[in-house]
Order: sequence, then structure tokens, then C-alpha cells
Amino acid sequence: MRVFVKNKRGEALMPCSNKKARMLLKTNKATIFCYNPFTIQLTEVTGETVQPVSIGIDTGARFIGVAITSEDKVLAKGEIELRQDVSDKVTARRILRKARRARKTRYRPARFLNRKRKDGWLPPSVKSKLDATFYWIDKFCSLVPNPALHIKSESLTLQR
Repeated sequence: MRVFVKNKRGEALMPCSNKKARMLLKTNKATIFCYNPFTIQLTEVTGETVQPVSIGIDTGARFIGVAITSEDKVLAKGEIELRQDVSDKVTARRILRKARRARKTRYRPARFLNRKRKDGWLPPSVKSKLDATFYWIDKFCSLVPNPALHIKSESLTLQR
């Protein structure tokens, strides 16, 4: 696993080794930018040579597989666990709402003509997984310079 690096202006550079990151932090040539994934930001101007970087994303129902590779080495790889409790939380919210509305209150107006869903509506569990996937894609794309993105899904494969 490598440590992601940003230059003084906040632009992504090539990841470095853990040892190099520790030395940069100890000599105050870098500061901690983010803990998850661990990223440092340089405090001095340096040479900025970059290589082509490829980000591979494999989506699934429970996990997102991520692999970040350079020409000849794997810079980072891992799995991101997706939330599985969204459906249960929506059900609990629905039960509480139904109990609240079942109380006999005179001041509440009748609501029965609001049953149309908007175009592009997704179930909350699917929307949560989609949002998490896009969040991590954006996060990793901001941490490496000029990434080539390869997404593998159950039904289709996309490349950008």
C-alpha cells in the first residue's frame, strides 16, 4: 500500500512509500491532508513527474473492489464495504411515521393525492450503493494524477 501525495497547490502527485511519507512528515516537509485514505500534502515546491495511472472499480452488492495501478506496480488495492442497513432503517422510519399519523389529530389535513414518484427514482438501498460508489470513484480520481477509469459492473463495463 502506498501513501497518496498532493503538492503544495493541492494537485495530485504519484503515491509514495510509507517510509518516504514518514520521513517527509518527520522533517516537516509534508502535513497530513486526510486520514481515510491516508494522504499527505507537501509544504515545499518539488518536481512533479507523473506516470499514467489506472483505476479499476468492480461494483457488487456488498463490496466495491478498487485497484489503482501504474505502469508496472500496484499502488493501492482493497475492498470498500457498502451499507446493508438502509432497507431496515427505511422500514423503521415508515413504522414510526404510520404510528404518528394514526393518532387522531384534528388539525392534520388529509393527504392522499401525493403518491407519484419522480422520474429517475431509485429505491433508497440502491441509491445509497450508487452514491457510495460515485463518492469513492471521485475520491480516488482526486488522489491520483490523470487517472484512466475502468468500471466493471454486473451488467456492463464502462471506460472513461
